[in-house]
Amino acid sequence: MGIVLGAIADDFTGATDLANNLVRSGMRCVQVIGVPEAPLALEDVDAVVVALKSRSCPASQAVSESLAALDWLQAQGARQCFFKYCSTFDSTDKGNIGPVSDALLERLAAAQTVMVPAFPVNGRTVYQGHLFVGDRLLNDSGMQHHPLNPMHDADLVRVLSRQTRRPVGLAPRQVLAQGPEATRRHLDALRAEGVCHVICDTLDERDLEVIAEAVVDMPLVTGGSGLGQALPEQYRRRGWLAEVAEAGRLSPSGGSALVLSGSCSRATLGQVDHFLAHHSGFALDPLSLDEGPSHLQAALDFARERLADGGPVLVYASADPDRVKAAQAALGTEHAGRLVEEALGYLATRLVDEGVGRLVVAGGETSGAVVSALGLRTLRIGEQIDPGVPWTQVPLEGDRAPLSLALKSGNFGGPDFFTRAFEVLP
Repeated sequence: MGIVLGAIADDFTGATDLANNLVRSGMRCVQVIGVPEAPLALEDVDAVVVALKSRSCPASQAVSESLAALDWLQAQGARQCFFKYCSTFDSTDKGNIGPVSDALLERLAAAQTVMVPAFPVNGRTVYQGHLFVGDRLLNDSGMQHHPLNPMHDADLVRVLSRQTRRPVGLAPRQVLAQGPEATRRHLDALRAEGVCHVICDTLDERDLEVIAEAVVDMPLVTGGSGLGQALPEQYRRRGWLAEVAEAGRLSPSGGSALVLSGSCSRATLGQVDHFLAHHSGFALDPLSLDEGPSHLQAALDFARERLADGGPVLVYASADPDRVKAAQAALGTEHAGRLVEEALGYLATRLVDEGVGRLVVAGGETSGAVVSALGLRTLRIGEQIDPGVPWTQVPLEGDRAPLSLALKSGNFGGPDFFTRAFEVLP
């Protein structure tokens, strides 16, 4: 019969974030890295999330890759498609959320979609079209310092209108409070006026449930992972999805424990500090990496020694905004980022080969680099560590236990995430 939901995520941690919520809501889910070249065996899979690295690339590339993912998902029988982006709505100011959404609508011959970035349990809410992180507007939340996609405007109608020529509208909280039927009528009225993209206010889980019921028959929905936790119940009501026990069950884990962090978000910086108060860590410096291989070798030697003592071990390039800006000024933004990503990818490859079986990676770009370096193509989604972050597993060659892998968005997780993650792993 094919899959119920096919999702396209614009980065790797965003993909696991969505997959996590689908599993928690009873959908058996697989994440694939890039567009597969062949169909998957889908006997025990309800949803597939295609993880791309398309958030910050040129818009034309993001559109091309997203359309290829859509075509593949439709070939797997997906009843509904989901374009997943970050709950902080970040990309370049000219895209890529608008251009990709436009292209997907056109390919699906659909007249309208909703934009639902909110994830209330993680403090991401939308009111009157403005995105809040906790009690702060997006542009005053720390996202204004994002090294790749700084966000200086919290008005999502205005932000999206700079990315698309199609009309952008709003589904305000006053309408959602009246329930799914009123919300559906409001969307229909906007569609009759030619409005293609509708930003949805969302303050709590009830708002997500209302939106899910109103849009379950849309060919395309877009947003953060919050909407993903509300849609499965609507699928069950329509008879598309059966009840499943332990949708996120994984095999027992093994091997040593390693954390690789490239995110510079406030949340991750706090997690690094917490970890270093209890365990060992090595700070990667882009300027030192640029000078030659000795700095990277020192990081590898450090990790090997501490892992042999039982770990867990942290290697991190996470730094405060001033240090990040100084490195970018000296090396160029792209070169500094590439040095860090390549270093963390190299460390992951070497250390997994040498016995690391439990790996936490922090940061969307970092996760993409690590997953690509390891050559991973398919991840089975397990149970949640913190909201938006599950453990995943991938088979390893020989008689080794599967690699257990957690890909954490920079902004997600509590202060003790790096230590507690290993405590909740089966």
